Amino acid sequence: MMDAVGNPRSVLLLGGTSDIGLAVVERLGASRSLRVVLAARPGPRVEQARARLAGAGHDVEVVALDGEDVASHEATVAAAFAPGDVDVSVLALGVLGDQEAAWQDHAAAVRSAQVNYTAPVSLGVLLAQRLRHQGHGAVVLLSSVAGERPRRSNFAYGSAKAGADAFFTGLREALRPAGVRVVVVRPGFVRSAMTEGLEPAPLAVDPGDVADITVRALRSGRDVVWAPAPLRWVMSALRHVPAPVFRRLPV
Repeated sequence: MMDAVGNPRSVLLLGGTSDIGLAVVERLGASRSLRVVLAARPGPRVEQARARLAGAGHDVEVVALDGEDVASHEATVAAAFAPGDVDVSVLALGVLGDQEAAWQDHAAAVRSAQVNYTAPVSLGVLLAQRLRHQGHGAVVLLSSVAGERPRRSNFAYGSAKAGADAFFTGLREALRPAGVRVVVVRPGFVRSAMTEGLEPAPLAVDPGDVADITVRALRSGRDVVWAPAPLRWVMSALRHVPAPVFRRLPV
């Protein structure tokens, strides 16, 4: 259980190689050792993540997670909770991929939907069961401003993020009576492994910037945050731009 000033003792990172997710764990554990569970596909990347966190003094365990294999998710979550309660669960699954292929290639479209929407929903339901039983905890969904108004350039990704965002926004209210929090984080363009090779958009941030905003939200009690904060007003304006004008914008 979190201490009196909101510091967790245990963190589960679903998507255990995520640059943003790892930065969140590091910020949460900046002043104390944590019990960390990294859920990810086995391989060199998650082993590097384990070594990175263990080198900072955290007790790190790795459990297997295949975002596309929803039948395996129950076993993944059970393994993550086996050692004890989890204070903060961070859902950091995501794949960007080739956005032109994502609406023309069947396999690419389905994979985008499975990883960006179906997997978070599947894991969210399983987390909700565990957290209601333990009576405390927080879930962080790393969403995206791409879901607030999907664009021609990335509507496959944006539509999946929109669905996940809506699901966790509702899950927040469903879990509130149980004393469980759900925080939705909506980053813009993040300079990370996922976006490597792409031209940064305006208001681009680094994983550490998103992590700082996420941790502040957890400690302040905020339910929804944008990274960076001015994106809240940018997206509010874009949501109301008429479609004929919107399609001409360089976004």
